[in-house]
Amino acid sequence: MSSSTVELTKDNFDEIVSGAGFVLIDFWAEWCGPCRSFAPVFERAAQRHDDLVFAKVDTEAQPELAAAFEIRSIPTLMIVRDNIAVFAQPGALPEPALEDVIRQARSLDMDEVRASVAEQQAKAQGGPQAGDE
Repeated sequence: MSSSTVELTKDNFDEIVSGAGFVLIDFWAEWCGPCRSFAPVFERAAQRHDDLVFAKVDTEAQPELAAAFEIRSIPTLMIVRDNIAVFAQPGALPEPALEDVIRQARSLDMDEVRASVAEQQAKAQGGPQAGDE
């Protein structure tokens, strides 16, 4: 792991993810061939975007984190902005696709995202919806 990425564990996860506004998380394992091929792509992106936090979760060493995020396939890339998971996708992304995902995540209106999350939570709890009379 290079100096441009952080290793996430169950002990430091909340501190790092809560303390950063924008975190890209690579869920991986040493035995995973696609994970090893995605690692240099992730590292290069980390060097280009030094204003973002790039983190890695070794699913073998941190099974609790993998389970908490229902990781079923690796590698899985997750993006967390303002403590909200705004992107999660399994598979090794090619460099242009990773750059596009980062661009899209940067351009999100987080007020709209928070409103959408609140609306989904209200629906799940059977509460009133926006526009209900």
